[in-house]
Amino acid sequence: INKGIAKDGAFYLFTLRLVPAFPFFAINLAMALTSMKVITFFLVSQVGMLAGTFVFVNAGTELAQVTNPSDVLSAGLLMSFVLLGVFPLLAKWFVDWVKAQRVYSGFEKPKSFDADMVVIGAGSGGLVAALIAATVKAKVTLIEKNKMGGDCLNTGCVPSKALIRSARHAYDNSRGKSLGFSDSVIDVDFKAIMARVQRTIAEIEPHDSVERYQGLGVDVEIGEGVVLSPWHVRVNGKTISTRNIVIASGAEPFVPPIENLDSVDYLTSNNLWELQERPDRVVVLGGGPIGTELTQALGRLGSQVTQVELLPNILPREDKEFSSMVQMQLETEGVNVLTGHKAESVVDEGTGPALKVVDGEGAEKLIPFDRLVVAVGRKANTTGFGLEELGVALNPNGTVSVDHYLRTNFSNIYAIGDAAGPYQFTHTASHMAWYASVNALFGLFRKFKVDYSVIPWATFCSPEVARVGLNEQDARAQEIPYEVSTYNVADLDRAITDEEAHGLVKVLTVPGKDKILGVTIAAEHAGELIGEFTLAMKHEIGLNKILGTIHIYPTFMEMNKFAASEWRKSHKPEWALVIAEKFHRWRRGKPAKGIARET
Repeated sequence: INKGIAKDGAFYLFTLRLVPAFPFFAINLAMALTSMKVITFFLVSQVGMLAGTFVFVNAGTELAQVTNPSDVLSAGLLMSFVLLGVFPLLAKWFVDWVKAQRVYSGFEKPKSFDADMVVIGAGSGGLVAALIAATVKAKVTLIEKNKMGGDCLNTGCVPSKALIRSARHAYDNSRGKSLGFSDSVIDVDFKAIMARVQRTIAEIEPHDSVERYQGLGVDVEIGEGVVLSPWHVRVNGKTISTRNIVIASGAEPFVPPIENLDSVDYLTSNNLWELQERPDRVVVLGGGPIGTELTQALGRLGSQVTQVELLPNILPREDKEFSSMVQMQLETEGVNVLTGHKAESVVDEGTGPALKVVDGEGAEKLIPFDRLVVAVGRKANTTGFGLEELGVALNPNGTVSVDHYLRTNFSNIYAIGDAAGPYQFTHTASHMAWYASVNALFGLFRKFKVDYSVIPWATFCSPEVARVGLNEQDARAQEIPYEVSTYNVADLDRAITDEEAHGLVKVLTVPGKDKILGVTIAAEHAGELIGEFTLAMKHEIGLNKILGTIHIYPTFMEMNKFAASEWRKSHKPEWALVIAEKFHRWRRGKPAKGIARET
């Protein structure tokens, strides 16, 4: 904080004094806790309050001159009222103008431009941004230094789901007896499985190819783009002038500082797909979605897997009953799950590499491995291509700092997807791309604030865990009151027929109402099932309408209706049921309870 005060404290204080939206006493108390000099505080405060003081004194002077009702409509008084109303808006505009002048000082804006928009990064966000720009006939250049499609296509979503599908087949075959088949053992051809992963990528590649996007009207440059100024980007030896820049540079695996980690050829989600032989012993470091998916897939393909997570639970963003459900399934399948353990170092005592971990009580344990997979999270790619040199503001976690319109501190430079956060999903990157591209191209007429109110996601383990909106730990942290309704998937007919009778649907609602605050599902096909609740939340459809909608029998989709039914049961009008009971007894010619019929 004091570093920020030393650099821009005077301007912050001037802004707070100029815009009459903050109580002066609160500003005084806040600034007293900083390292700002008293003389600086005094002088800046006087200058900042000068304009506001003039407006308020002028209004008071005009009011003092009112002697009869007709004076209320005098030009001077009306103008004073207008000034009182528009002064905060004028002050904000002035502050924004000053900020822009400071940021853009030293850069010369071109009189004409080669492009309306340059997009750096051809992952899901960059592809959508470029496509939108081309669709509305803007001149757009898309720059990608590696492969079109980004991480999702080449090292993330697509290859991992292909691997998970093969692993699921191996798992289903192993439990064939429960479906009436004799025990059988299949030969896992790991090399063939990894070849299938690459075939899957190749089959989807044309959707994101250079040829396709060039055919759609996008200029594509395969090379490393460097931002030279707010309006200039260099790529492949040429400089492109552009009205707007969209940063869609994605993220990369975060590798924690573990002692001697570099002594082994560790794997990440970037290079795991190069494996050709199945490792016998695998340690997966990380209990988030990526780590958990890879843990289960490798275990099902025959590796002995140990999963290490620093926090008390795997999938720590989910409520405990869901993370416990997944952990129990992993352990049932033979995975050794170590939660509450910190990875200290990689050691080799002559028998091969091992990971030394320490639990919360300081007890050490050595876990030997053939391959170590690091899957503890991802960090934004925001360095090495000119952002820091230009002065684009970054958050402490390395993501680009953006406002509600996805603008950086340079109003014509936008950031989306993993590069900006807060979510690291393919679908949220695409979602952000619409806002960034529309605001960049048409913000002169209207700007749109990015909407994160209804964001679904799923972890593709077994059982799948999908969520939209709040869960209980989020609601408690935000002090949002809620009610909980749950449905046990063990009671679902289709789940029973498919030998998948396990899981849970949890719905959070506004107390006393059917308005949905959030839903978590752990079940087969949860990633698909969450869509109904996502649509309901987006369009403010309550549980009563879901309950009143016909769902096909027998399907997994029925669990959504049954969860709504559980809410309805807990909110049934008892008084109406009492009246109904008496009505039916009367219709049957029976006296109501406690009332004797006259004879």
